[in-house]
Amino acid sequence: MSETPTNRPSSKVARVIEEYGLDGMGAQLEARWTAEGNDRLSLRDLADLLNRRLLEQALLEAGMSTLENDIETIYHNLTDDAVSTGVETDTRNRLQRNGVDVESVEKDFVTYQAVRTYLKEWRGAEYEGISDTEKIEKDVEVIQRLQTRALSIAETRVENLDETGRIDVGDFEVFLDMQVLCSECGSQYEIAEFLERGGCDCTTD
Repeated sequence: MSETPTNRPSSKVARVIEEYGLDGMGAQLEARWTAEGNDRLSLRDLADLLNRRLLEQALLEAGMSTLENDIETIYHNLTDDAVSTGVETDTRNRLQRNGVDVESVEKDFVTYQAVRTYLKEWRGAEYEGISDTEKIEKDVEVIQRLQTRALSIAETRVENLDETGRIDVGDFEVFLDMQVLCSECGSQYEIAEFLERGGCDCTTD
């Protein structure tokens, strides 16, 4: 089935599905997003799933092997920040020697935000489970409880060390400031603010 939109908003996800000839991929993404239990995939997992399929198709067109482990490893080497520069460079060079336009494929990789827009606005899909807002609120509550617990433990430990003469402490306060630093643009947010605003401005604009 063609993914060419008719009277629908533009969508990078729809475009790459069409250009790479991934018939049925849109329906698969929707099915996995709206499924229940272990069958359901998050938007981030769906983005990774589609990106691996794009990479697999690019390798097929270049005549390269597309064994499952190869795709997983290659995608990991290209996208994971923990991968060393040497490993990433070796992976890129190997692909390029085999005729894969790595930069073009990477430009076609999609974000979870793009997948969300595609599913909700392009396909009209809805997930009837817990809403994004409810999930964020619950996670913020969990983090705040953990922060309160961590502060209490720290204060108690300091007091015990002072009372047993191991350290000298006057009046004191313990502060716990959890921040999220965006490695893309350098912006920094308090954790609850970051979650409630839906991420960094550089990715949500």
